[in-house]
Amino acid sequence: MIDPEIKEKTKSSLIEACEQLAPKIGNTPLVTLSELSPSVNVQMFAKLEWRQPGWSVKTRAAYFIVRDALKSGRLDRHKQILDASSGNTGIAYAWIGRELGIGVTLCIPENASEERKRILYKLGATLHFTSRTGTTDEAQETAQELYQHHPDRYFFADQYNNDNNWKAHFNTTGKEIIEQTGRRVTHFVAGLGTTGTFTGTGRRLRSEIPDIRLIALQPDQPMHGLEGWKHLETACIPGIYDSTLVDEMRIVSTERAYELIKNIATEKRLGISPSSAANLAGAMELADTLDEGVIVTIFPDDGSKYSEVNGRFK
Repeated sequence: MIDPEIKEKTKSSLIEACEQLAPKIGNTPLVTLSELSPSVNVQMFAKLEWRQPGWSVKTRAAYFIVRDALKSGRLDRHKQILDASSGNTGIAYAWIGRELGIGVTLCIPENASEERKRILYKLGATLHFTSRTGTTDEAQETAQELYQHHPDRYFFADQYNNDNNWKAHFNTTGKEIIEQTGRRVTHFVAGLGTTGTFTGTGRRLRSEIPDIRLIALQPDQPMHGLEGWKHLETACIPGIYDSTLVDEMRIVSTERAYELIKNIATEKRLGISPSSAANLAGAMELADTLDEGVIVTIFPDDGSKYSEVNGRFK
């Protein structure tokens, strides 16, 4: 048996190592997209979330989830981080795990992009592939089964139901948007996947700017090409989702997102992902309905991890 004093020292050093990662996470730039707005009185902005370790918005949630698990004692060097992911959260876990010397096991749909798989393997993650048609719902079930069979081997992060997911965005993303816009933001637009970004950011914005409008986005059909997004009518709704925050739900097609990938590459010299382009589509459609306002959306990641983007627009 490990000496309790040694165990406590090990826990403290691991928490300290984790907290040293905090300054590297978040604080992503807010770029103007106002030239894409139909009116000079409607400004549009997007946060470039790939400008942080882990290379996506998911780094925020993964860090908060892991830090809380270490502090509570549910995770230590003798357990692996386990979760379901379409790729980005998994990459964030894998980066954090590599930095801390903790193993990471991920249940991931087989149709995740080859770039994501290569990054995950390079970071040392163990992958359990689920079917191409089961999406992340099936991956969640597989992760739960693994945990149930081996509870001593894994810390099941459960990003879809872990409150630290949305709290990460309440404490960082929402706060940054308020500061970066000088509290001028009038509309926030974000797609729904785990729903952590929308729920946490939306809660923070509404708590400080009560009359803000929160616009949620989802794909137009169950079989879509917006990796990480959920078609709520046919998918398992995440436990952290707060539908009461939604002032308006808008639908975005995969085709429209891909049209915008090329446009934004030409006009802004930004190589964005399908989910980022879909958020942009939602923001632009909203802008068409406004006489004035300040719209902020999220670019969750860039296009470097997507075979279909690289093949079509390289």
